Amino acid sequence: MIVLIAPENDITNEIEILHQLFEEGLEYYHFRKPYKNVEQHRKYLNQIDSKYHNRVVVHLFHELVNEFNLKGIHFQEKKRLDHIDNPGRYFKNLEMYGKTISSSFHELTALEECDFEFDYHLLSPVFSSISKPGYQGRGFDVNHIDKTIIGMGGVTTKNIKTFDTLGYKGIGVLGGIWNSSEPVESFKKMKRYFE
Repeated sequence: MIVLIAPENDITNEIEILHQLFEEGLEYYHFRKPYKNVEQHRKYLNQIDSKYHNRVVVHLFHELVNEFNLKGIHFQEKKRLDHIDNPGRYFKNLEMYGKTISSSFHELTALEECDFEFDYHLLSPVFSSISKPGYQGRGFDVNHIDKTIIGMGGVTTKNIKTFDTLGYKGIGVLGGIWNSSEPVESFKKMKRYFE
């Protein structure tokens, strides 16, 4: 399983590259644009061919799940801590039937102790980050945890096997694709590993 995280700032030909990645089989696109407001989120989503909306997971403005046929919603750590204790109230106005719910974690114990049943969990940083300099990898081993955990941090085409060995069900990638001189080729190499 490959989860691709959006680059924080728009890059040249981003939507065009994204469409190529969808055509190559990208199933999980985490739309995380912290500097865009809700209108800019709508504008971005409207640039994506609607046939691919069901592969997009939104990090901010979860209410967009009611307007677009999205794959699901993602809780960044702070939002999870603020809202997931009372999920009934949080989800009341969201049309979540058939949608995924995921969350980010940065500590193994927090992930182990989380009672909410997320469809999958992003854990980082496994290796030192490519997109965030100074974000040191911690080599988390998750073989003992019976949850769907996606490893993030420093993912490249060369170290995917190590994520497998550490017990991850997939990888979350940002810099390993978007900072690549050939993002589509990098994705295809990563995807071949999971086939």
